[in-house]
Amino acid sequence: MTKKSKMFMPQSTAGLIRYFEESEEAIKLKPEHIVGVAVFIIIIEIVMKFLVF
Repeated sequence: MTKKSKMFMPQSTAGLIRYFEESEEAIKLKPEHIVGVAVFIIIIEIVMKFLVF
C-alpha cells in the first residue's frame, strides 16, 4: 500500500470573525412577537373570509 501524503491547507479566519458593533437603531423583536403577529393576521383573514364576504 502506498502512503497517503498529507496536504496542509493555510489556516484562515473565515467564519470566525465577530462583529462587536451592533446597531442601536434597529428594532429588536422577540420571536414570540413575530409568531403572535402572524397568528393574529391569519385569524383576521379567516374572520374576513367567512363573516364579511
